[in-house]
Amino acid sequence: MRVDKFLWAVRIFKSRNAASIACKKGYVQIAGQNAKPAREIYVSDTISVRKNQLRIELQILNLPKSRVGAKLVPQYCKDITPEEIREQRNSVVENQRLSRVKGAGRPSKKDRRDLEDFFDEDA
Repeated sequence: MRVDKFLWAVRIFKSRNAASIACKKGYVQIAGQNAKPAREIYVSDTISVRKNQLRIELQILNLPKSRVGAKLVPQYCKDITPEEIREQRNSVVENQRLSRVKGAGRPSKKDRRDLEDFFDEDA
């Protein structure tokens, strides 16, 4: 199976075109070497993908026939990303969530509920 098709099938990328572009830019590596989109992959290969400035490492367990549902992804690949990189990914997500300046942009769902509760108490 082609590496771009596999990355799309296991939902690493939303489209096959996005997976192909990532391969062309050098964001996808197989066994430490940059992979072209048409590179064939096999069971037990290790793929390293750079996405959103973070590196994800996957071990291929099986090859899907076509795109699979999110619940079925663990049957086809195993995330073997080191723990420190996972913690870094979680801290980036948390920082993005906390970095929103209060009053800037649309309120989040939580902000909206807090506003509704505040106005309901006055009535």
